[in-house]
Amino acid sequence: MTTSRGARLGLRALALGYVGLLVVVPVVLILWRSFAPGLGEFLASVRTPAAISALNLSLLIVAIVVPLNVVFGVGTALALVRGRFRGRGLLQAVVDLPFAVSPVVVGVALILLWGVGGWFGFVEHLGLKVIFGLPGMVLATLFVTLPFVVREVEPVLHEVGTEQEQAAATLGAGSWTTFWRITLPAIRWGLTYGVVLTVARALGEFGAVIMVSSGFPGVSQTLTLLVHSRYIDDHNTYGAYAAATLLMGLAVLTLLLMTLLDRKRSTR
Repeated sequence: MTTSRGARLGLRALALGYVGLLVVVPVVLILWRSFAPGLGEFLASVRTPAAISALNLSLLIVAIVVPLNVVFGVGTALALVRGRFRGRGLLQAVVDLPFAVSPVVVGVALILLWGVGGWFGFVEHLGLKVIFGLPGMVLATLFVTLPFVVREVEPVLHEVGTEQEQAAATLGAGSWTTFWRITLPAIRWGLTYGVVLTVARALGEFGAVIMVSSGFPGVSQTLTLLVHSRYIDDHNTYGAYAAATLLMGLAVLTLLLMTLLDRKRSTR
């Protein structure tokens, strides 16, 4: 199918206008509001104890969630691709569930499970505070980031097949040796891509986290919650813009890393 030059230019203009209106304009406005008073004002706003604590907590959640997602994500992908068992289709649907369920619903479900009156509420009597604490925020972030590693590794496993793994087994290699020497190197790019997506999603999560967090500055307030608190509760619009810019900067760095990895993967 061929299109005229005018049609192609029209489609490009439509795409650029759509992306510009939804992405570029809001981002530029936030950057302008953040840096209009000067760089010193911006740095002072993001160096407050609340902002530093929120940044550290966000990075801590990422540091916990990513390794867990790698371990269970790779295991789930291997089970879906290599395994043949009853309930495989159900497991496929469960993996995609975070794409369909609102994060707020996830937060409510966690409260029903881990709250004081929930099924597992007895853990609070053992000294483990899940809801309104770090464990609840980690659980909420784990749920919303569940699909990324699985869905990035799964097609790679389909592509590489099982020939090399079978050859290693015939030569006497055990399961762990085969995984570390054959499977893991074959899926490393898909796994890396999934990790980058997980980091980006974990940094920007809001709906599920706000339901299971107390939101107290310096206690259980992430960067996204800091933006919300400054804008809605404190009516500190400039502080909200500055915190949003900091969060956006982390997202841009993650996006750049993802782009570099994608280019490196495509050249191999």
